Amino acid sequence: MKALICGIGGQDGAYLGRHLLAKGYEVWGTSRDAQLASFDNLRRLGVRDKVKTLSMATNDFRSVLQALTKCQPTEVYNLAGQTSVGLSFEQPTEALESIATATLNLLEVIRFLGKPIRFYQAGSSECFGDVGEVAATETTHFEPRSPYAVAKSTAHWLVVNYREAYGLYACNGILFNHESALRPPRFVTRKITQGAVRIARGATDKLLLGDLGIRRDWGWSPEYVDAMWRMLQLDKPQDFVIATGFRVRCRILWKPRLPKSILTGKTTCCRTRSSFARLKSAIAAAMRRKPMRTSAGRHR
Repeated sequence: MKALICGIGGQDGAYLGRHLLAKGYEVWGTSRDAQLASFDNLRRLGVRDKVKTLSMATNDFRSVLQALTKCQPTEVYNLAGQTSVGLSFEQPTEALESIATATLNLLEVIRFLGKPIRFYQAGSSECFGDVGEVAATETTHFEPRSPYAVAKSTAHWLVVNYREAYGLYACNGILFNHESALRPPRFVTRKITQGAVRIARGATDKLLLGDLGIRRDWGWSPEYVDAMWRMLQLDKPQDFVIATGFRVRCRILWKPRLPKSILTGKTTCCRTRSSFARLKSAIAAAMRRKPMRTSAGRHR
């Protein structure tokens, strides 16, 4: 088996690459410029020298065609594209091109080649918008509230369209938040743990956070990439929501450990060192929880 991972340099791409290598796959990964890309996450996982890399611009049809023709994959995982909701408001065109146009190019190339390639598209729970207290499922109506979510929603329906119109084996994984030590610092879990390190080293005595009242379903990235792989092993392609089934307020990451007196308005200022070791352990334990499964075997 041979897999092509678009966006292998990111958190999920690196874990998925390691996961597939352990299963005996020949793994290829792409970057816009593979010669200049560092692929640090692959190095951190100790698999950089086992992955073949090539340059591919997902928003360029010719580039996608050349890449797939060269590596001849049996499975394609599209994990590339813009990942920040906030950034998508500043760069909406980039969001649409790197997510929606990229997905269209990959699907069209697979259709053009006419080979039995199985395709996985990384979707997002951001497509649902604000569902309140109702648990989202595969049939929940999309109400995207950002350019990022609009792009992900477009990509989702492109996958459904190509699956139904052309019979491609193509599926969407609608993923809720999932974390690991490979997350960039702009994500809150890494912001907290990196802040803990800086405080422990005496570089600062505080950590500034935003709204701690938000609720998120946080999972563990290595488990979520296993779900991606399992989706492509089914007899027929299906779309799945991948989540733990538990929503947690951001406040719970610090509330049992840090004094209430540091809460000021909408910004939380953490001024303690001794509690951060316990805080890091609590975060790691929370993220190691295994996703629940329904009787149908789907991750929730």
